[in-house]
Amino acid sequence: MPSKDSRPNILFILTDDQGPWAMGCAGNDEIQTPNLDRLAATGIRFDQYFCTSPVCSPARASLLTGRIPSQHGIHDWLASGNSPLEPHKDGRLVEYLRGQRGYTEDLAEAGYVCGLSGKWHLGNSPQPQKGFAFWEVHAQGGGPYYNAPMIRNGQVYREPRYVTDAITENALEFLQQQLISDQPFYLSVHYTAPHLPWGPEHHPKDLYDIYFNDCAFDSVPDGLSAPSWVRYRNLPVDDVKTRRTYLSGYYTAVELMDANVGRLINWLEANGLRENTLIVFTSDNGMCMGHHGLYGKGNATFPLCMFEESVKVPFLVSQPGNIPQGLVCSNMVSHYDFRPTLLDYVGIGGGTSADLPGISFIDALSGDFSPKREGVVVFEEYGPVHMFRTQHWKYVHRYPYGPHELYNLADDPGETRNLIGDAGTREIEREMRQQLSLWFCQYVDPRRDGTREAVTGSGQLGPCGPDADSYESFSQDRVRSLLP
Repeated sequence: MPSKDSRPNILFILTDDQGPWAMGCAGNDEIQTPNLDRLAATGIRFDQYFCTSPVCSPARASLLTGRIPSQHGIHDWLASGNSPLEPHKDGRLVEYLRGQRGYTEDLAEAGYVCGLSGKWHLGNSPQPQKGFAFWEVHAQGGGPYYNAPMIRNGQVYREPRYVTDAITENALEFLQQQLISDQPFYLSVHYTAPHLPWGPEHHPKDLYDIYFNDCAFDSVPDGLSAPSWVRYRNLPVDDVKTRRTYLSGYYTAVELMDANVGRLINWLEANGLRENTLIVFTSDNGMCMGHHGLYGKGNATFPLCMFEESVKVPFLVSQPGNIPQGLVCSNMVSHYDFRPTLLDYVGIGGGTSADLPGISFIDALSGDFSPKREGVVVFEEYGPVHMFRTQHWKYVHRYPYGPHELYNLADDPGETRNLIGDAGTREIEREMRQQLSLWFCQYVDPRRDGTREAVTGSGQLGPCGPDADSYESFSQDRVRSLLP
């Protein structure tokens, strides 16, 4: 097997519900992220990076496998199958990605020691999966920051420490173990931050109070109304106190996560491994915190939404000596491109095939930002909602009834004027609808097609399609009163 010196180690950091706007290096002068800014200064920041689905479990599955949700079959956040603690289906466990290869399996077979600390949320959390030899994970998908349900040695326990700190300390334990190994390592550190809850009881009071009492929160919109087509808001915010409470908790969670990222970087530097370690930082999906009059991601609304703030994610990549420093790349790339890029970077290959939509953007990691896609396009899906995005235009199609959306982002970056049905854009609408349909026809597995599923943003209860173990694979709890 290759020695630690011949291939880079990999530190992959994934946050939960972090908008790309929630970093100092992205222009936010209120949120404190000195360590993310440090990564951006010593590497490349991508400012047009998109998740594959604007909700956690589908996005995470796509990152790992390179497949879209209508290939891997996870279409909503997993409300069941993760842990014995879950009430649905008597806590039965489900390995949702059984038989679907993840890039960590490629790495493990190539000699990497793979570790995971933090959120998994892809089913059967007590069982190590996908080539991971180290497995200290969250038992579910989210929950309290103190007394979080965690897994150790296959058993659920309650973590008394602030969970962001605990995830980091478990990660540092894995790193310490690697000092006596000749094999390269891959470490996934998956924070639950800054996912809700955001109340003051969930975060250290001193920092929370600073934000609540002293921050103007001018870095996020205020006073906007939700679009007229919105029939349901998952997190309605209609008063000043609720807004300040949510934003204070969110900003506190980001700042404390950033401090823990600093601990990981400092460990690498102290042990002489910084230059031999590729660091990647991203989030599973973005987040609206007042943008468009909404709080949340793709399921902030019903019908489900595809606003820029929820489909874009931060993406930082750094390895001094190998990756140029202090650059910003505006190429449009997606999480489904990550698997082929990472495997290319470490010299393994094999991350592309005719049935996978992703392409490697490894050239961008050397500073070559010439676009690699004709037309510069990315696609998204959240159950029956599909999105097609070019540099200047965005089309959202909601199967089967709509409402559909078309925006000229060059003139209307805030997505305030829906041009569907406008005589002057009818041809653009037709072309984008056609291209979106053809793209999904190329990659969708008919057995797991999200347009056939009753995805409402209320959570997935089990496998879908022919793998379904009951009639109800998706919950309608949040929006049941709105359904026919």
